[in-house]
Amino acid sequence: MTNLQLKSQNHKSFLCPNDNIKRRGLMFVISAPSGAGKTTLSKILLETDKHIHMSVSYTTRPMRSEEIDGLDYHFISIDKFKQMIDNDEFIEYAKVFDNLYGTPKKEVERNILFGEDVLFDIDWQGHRNLISRARQDVVSVFILPPSKEDLIHRITKRGKDSIDVIRNRIESANWEICHWHEYDYIIINRDIEESLTKIQSILRAERLRKERRIGLPDFVGNLIQQDIDLL
Repeated sequence: MTNLQLKSQNHKSFLCPNDNIKRRGLMFVISAPSGAGKTTLSKILLETDKHIHMSVSYTTRPMRSEEIDGLDYHFISIDKFKQMIDNDEFIEYAKVFDNLYGTPKKEVERNILFGEDVLFDIDWQGHRNLISRARQDVVSVFILPPSKEDLIHRITKRGKDSIDVIRNRIESANWEICHWHEYDYIIINRDIEESLTKIQSILRAERLRKERRIGLPDFVGNLIQQDIDLL
């Protein structure tokens, strides 16, 4: 049993969206090869659902010009990252293209214990590490492109990358797709609105699982004990 699982027994009062039953939050993972539409879907989901929050990862890779430290990632040194590993501050971490990425434990635990969900934008390695530590709290979705032609079009449409960079991204996408079977749900992203509706349906159903609605035993107990005057 993990620390996250143990702490679920010491919850405070929180509500399920559109419900009066206390619930435990979940870790919602969306993974996809580059160009499959993951970023767009994640952004819309965060904008339209106030009960799910983005997990901001730590990374050792250099910050890009358009990125903001603390919003896109927490950018730290390799030594600091290793120190955080030693202090068991990550739920999961992985090495991707010679850079380290890790998910901070404390913030995720706090959201889950208060019935809020956390969105993870991680690859198959991060997903595998996450379910090894907290399987009961994880719900994962893998986004597939409708065709290889469509994927290549999305990868190359910016027109700024060299042929070698494009080739590497396609090869990386192939490798990512090979891990599709490790996820709970698979969505073929032919249309953004349709795919978003499917993701929202998955999230809604998973929030209603009896295992997460930890206020149900009290509700049912009170329901059974209610006396009704039939006269």
